[in-house]
Amino acid sequence: MTDPIFWLCAISAVLITGVSKGGLGGMAVFAVPLMALTISPVQAAGIMLPILIAMDVFSVSAYRKDFSKSLVMQLLPAAIIGIIAGGLLAKYFSDDHIRILVGLIALGFVIYKVFGALRKTGKSSWLKDNSIAAVIAGFFAGLTSFMAHAGGPPFKIYALSQGLPPRVFAGSAAVFFAVVNLVKLVPYAMLGQLGFENLKISLMLIPLAPLGVWAGVWMVRRIDHGLFYKIMYSLLFVVGLRLLWTGLT
Repeated sequence: MTDPIFWLCAISAVLITGVSKGGLGGMAVFAVPLMALTISPVQAAGIMLPILIAMDVFSVSAYRKDFSKSLVMQLLPAAIIGIIAGGLLAKYFSDDHIRILVGLIALGFVIYKVFGALRKTGKSSWLKDNSIAAVIAGFFAGLTSFMAHAGGPPFKIYALSQGLPPRVFAGSAAVFFAVVNLVKLVPYAMLGQLGFENLKISLMLIPLAPLGVWAGVWMVRRIDHGLFYKIMYSLLFVVGLRLLWTGLT
């Protein structure tokens, strides 16, 4: 892989994901759409998975004593089913189909943020300990995580309604997605997404993971969060439109 544009997108994707893990959460969804501008979205997801698992080691170690076991267990079984569904359906999707799907996920995430669905859901009481909602949220968290490492929105919609302390919420997200990412290793390997070429690129990018996390910690204390997210969401919207257009044409 010698295309400088690919490496620019890949390095940016890893650093943005690390920043998200470092405290400016919500931007991990950026990685696959950004890399998919230059390579197959399937290959992009395969390259990112080992990097995400490396980042999970840091986040789980930081929150290993601060997570809700009951919340994780509410969501995890359905998430695993969502991952299996994604693996079974993957062979029926071409690269362009996946570009369209990833583009729609990117656009949907931005729209979801712009209309404040997250804040409104956080105030909703009917989702609290709702087993049906947990199954639905878990399934779509697993499915979208499998397709584009974008399971954050379904997880947050349900988890934020449970009224957890911020650190417990963050810890629950860290543990949940650490398990989800480990489970994804099996179908990704079966689909050939963890081949030598992808793993070689992953290993070259992994050293950037702690740098991105550190940058996130640093930025949390020093930048205007509102401005940062406006810029990132605007860029993600453009990337989503580009992927949607490429997939359709």
